[in-house]
Amino acid sequence: MKFSVVFEAQLADPTPEREHQVIRDSVEQAVLAEQMGFDRIWAVEHHSLKWYAHMSAPEIFLTWVAAKTTTIRIGHGVVCMPFAFNHPARVAERAAMLDLLSGGRLDLGAGRGGTKQETSLCGVDPDRTTREVEEALRIIGRAWQEEELEYHGELIDIDPHPILPRPRQLPHPPLFLACSRTETLIQAAELGVGALAMGFAGPGAITEMRAAYDSARAARSDARFVSSVVNDHFSVLCPTIVLDDGERARSIGVRGQRFFAQSIGHWYGGAGIPDEAVVAGADEGAEMRRAAEQVVARLHEQRIPVRPTATATFHADHAYGTADDAIAYVERLREAGADEIMCLIQMGTVPQEACLETLRQWGDKVIPHFREA
Repeated sequence: MKFSVVFEAQLADPTPEREHQVIRDSVEQAVLAEQMGFDRIWAVEHHSLKWYAHMSAPEIFLTWVAAKTTTIRIGHGVVCMPFAFNHPARVAERAAMLDLLSGGRLDLGAGRGGTKQETSLCGVDPDRTTREVEEALRIIGRAWQEEELEYHGELIDIDPHPILPRPRQLPHPPLFLACSRTETLIQAAELGVGALAMGFAGPGAITEMRAAYDSARAARSDARFVSSVVNDHFSVLCPTIVLDDGERARSIGVRGQRFFAQSIGHWYGGAGIPDEAVVAGADEGAEMRRAAEQVVARLHEQRIPVRPTATATFHADHAYGTADDAIAYVERLREAGADEIMCLIQMGTVPQEACLETLRQWGDKVIPHFREA
């Protein structure tokens, strides 16, 4: 089983100074993640989602991290693949350059960037995003395996051109798809790409998601494969804060997840502005525990897509607490079928010292437990 860290560059009070600091903090965390034995980092791509994600140019962030590290894999996950965000040929060029300069450490994921806030910025047609993502993956898989890329599809035409440079990993870096619904899990399996499963609803939902993915794998042919190389890796999200003081870790984690959930609800579901985006230094303790029991966001993507009409439950049954608590939770995720644990640590209200200590606790205690097993 692999272990990774995912970065949104999220913050509750995005003044220019704090925004700049959270990017620098994320670099520090990524470098420490390598030192603590993590296998990979992931950086998302989002646009104009104030509070929720300030990682608008992950390829630059990842290049900077790659230059400061030597072994950790660099996950460009995910790239917004609709054509008005990123032309597929340009994605292939940038990704190959990063793979080359990092010594063959790149993994490349695709996503829709489908919020109204994002699509309206770049003139993306929301009704075409799913089809454009699939077509982009097919173009990228072909671009790295042919002397010249030529593509004439339903949505785009590309006359013969060489795509330069070639990546270090031949024929190309592993490909992934962001999966938050059963439909996208089936799509990933049929395309022959790995799944980045963004399930917040816990191990039970991960079991269902893995079953859907495996069922589609068993039933597929190679008709929809985007490449001659198939990647069946199944990565799952794991919100976590781990400290020696388990109660404090849970308090910080639940507070951060509440902000994360409300940010999703705001941009994806039309909910109000997150509480702590307008009121700094919000409460902890008893109210945090009450928040964990309330429906404050719409996060159960496995059953209901994140849309204005979605309804689902926020809960705090994740890897919050001591290292032993985290180990027990990861055991459940492993039993549910996880190939990789994507640690979500950098949430909008979590202080840097808690992020760094969580990475140390995972590196000293949690990851070694599973490596030895």
